[in-house]
Order: sequence, then C-alpha cells, then structure tokens
Amino acid sequence: MSDTLADLTSDRFTVESGSRVLVQVPQPAASQVLQAILAVEPLQWGDYDQVAFTTKAGTQQFRVLPQARNAATDQAVTVACVELQVFVPRRGQALEPVLRAIYDAHPYEEPVIQILAAQRSCHRRGADEANPNRFWNQPPANWVPEWHR
Repeated sequence: MSDTLADLTSDRFTVESGSRVLVQVPQPAASQVLQAILAVEPLQWGDYDQVAFTTKAGTQQFRVLPQARNAATDQAVTVACVELQVFVPRRGQALEPVLRAIYDAHPYEEPVIQILAAQRSCHRRGADEANPNRFWNQPPANWVPEWHR
C-alpha cells in the first residue's frame, strides 16, 4: 500500500503536482490581484481555466513596526480582507512570475502570501458523463449559470 499521491493511479482522474497560493487582500483589490495573476498564469484546471476561489470577507490584523513604510502603530489594526486561492502547476523558481504579479498588483507593502506544495486531481475527459449527479443530467439548479442551462 502506497502512502504518496505520486503513486496514485486511476482510470477516472490524474494527479498533478504544483503549488497552492493563498493571498489575503482587501476585497476591493481582489479582482485586480486576480487579473494580474491571470496575465501570467491561465489557472487551468482540466477543461477549464481562470479557476480561483475567493472567500467571504474576514478580518486581517497586523501591527505596523517602526521600519515599515507606514507609520508604526502601538496596537494591531484590522482590515476587512478576502483570501484569494489558486492552484498553479509550478514550484520553486517557476513561481516567480506569479508572485511578482501579486506583489505588483497588491495594495500592501507586505502582502500576506502563503505558498503550499500541493497536488490536485483532474478528471479524465469523457469519463462518467452519464452520472446522474452531474448538473447537466438533472433539472437546472439555481447555482448553474444561465448559459449552461
């Protein structure tokens, strides 16, 4: 029995390695940051591209230290932020253009960016299309975009 996803094989899906990039950003700037990423990385996921996830707004906190560009603060301050999450099929130095795009588009001096080694699964095209759970095999649900109904 194998413990690694690298050894995982299936006739239903493939497994690919890359990086999961998470960026905390004030909600009004999230679209700008995502567009900057898309300018250097298509965020392809199988038969789809521009695949990203943005959380609902939460609260980010930080205290500005004296050496920062902004005035130091005695107490932590809070900002309403969302977290933008993407999978990039790159690791190491190959991530540089994506990270540079984030730094260039982000409104912060020191954006909170987390990079995790990750693996993803992608379907094998044409498999399981008759599955009754697929949205196209059911009456349209309200979450299905109008152009797919």
